[in-house]
Formats: sequence, C-alpha cells, structure tokens
Amino acid sequence: MISRLRGTVLEKGAEDATIDVGGVGYRVNFSGLALGKLPAEGQPVDVRVRTVVREDAFELFGFLSRGEEEVFQLLNEVSRVGPRLALTVMSGMEVPELVAALSRAEVARLAKIHGVGKKTAERLVLELKDKVKTIHLEAVARGTAPAAPSGTHSDLVSALLNLGYKQPQAEKAAELAGERLGAEASFQALFREALKALRSGG
Repeated sequence: MISRLRGTVLEKGAEDATIDVGGVGYRVNFSGLALGKLPAEGQPVDVRVRTVVREDAFELFGFLSRGEEEVFQLLNEVSRVGPRLALTVMSGMEVPELVAALSRAEVARLAKIHGVGKKTAERLVLELKDKVKTIHLEAVARGTAPAAPSGTHSDLVSALLNLGYKQPQAEKAAELAGERLGAEASFQALFREALKALRSGG
C-alpha cells in the first residue's frame, strides 16, 4: 500500500490534488484545511498517505502531519463514519482543536461542523473520547501545518541543490529543518539547520 508520496503538486482541486511522482500522477484526497496548506502548483510536496481499497474504488487520502493521519484513522474506525466523512470532520477544525473537542465531549461544537450533525457528533464523542488520548502529542501540537512555508521550503531546497546536494537529500534536510525549528523560523536559521542535518547524516 502507498504510505507516502514525495513529488510535485501538479493540480489542486476543490477536494483533492494530483501529485506528480516520477511522471506518474497520484490523485490524493485531503481535508479542506490541509488542501489549503498544500504548496502551490509546480512546487515540491511531501505527504503521508493512507490507501483505502473497496470493491468499487481505490483511493488515496493525504495528510501533512502524523497527528492528522492518526486522527483520520480514529475517525474512520467510528461506526458509520467512512473516509469521506472523516475528511469532512477534519475540514471543520484544526487537529489540536478537534482532539480537544473530542476529549472534552464538546458535542455542540462538533455538531456545528458542516455535514456532521448532532447524532454523528455524539457518536464521535462516545467512541473517541478516550481513544484520542493515544494520539502522538508532538504530532498534534504541530497540527496540520507543513514543516515550513512552501516558498521557504522551495528556496531552501534550491539553495542546497546549488551547493551540490542531490534532490532527495535536499528535500529531506529541508523537511527536517522545518520540523526542528518550526514554520516561523527564518530562512537563514533553516538553512543552517538543514546543513547540520546533512553533515550529521540526519
């Protein structure tokens, strides 16, 4: 099963995006919030993926953080909540907010998400109130934000390529730098951190 895609954003639609990996376009479904945070078309991207196979469909669902992926999995395990409804729920709240609402049994707040409703919200709370406590806390703290703003990430990769590093090395180092320093870090700080990661082997 496909678990991760690293390539270029080819197209962005209302509910999905096509990611070009080595000349092959993968159509990946995202929550509305995650889709809005994807890099622009033509920019590099690295996403976590869950593959859902049914008799009549083979679909990919993408995430920008481990926390987002874990929340999706828990939502998908709730009775009468499939992957599409899981993305609908995740489109209504950022990951940390959603986890907090579930753990605090905030049914009214969850019911306000478009397409959810009171009965579904009650079922989500009933089945997930305790389970959300198992979600990786560091991943939740990052929410669904990319490791670094798309423009900064792209500039960082380009700078590393200009130094002679190969594309996979540059992409990985840029991602690590963003994860370690956060999305608000300056280009200079991210560049130094990326170089440090390359010289230490990650």
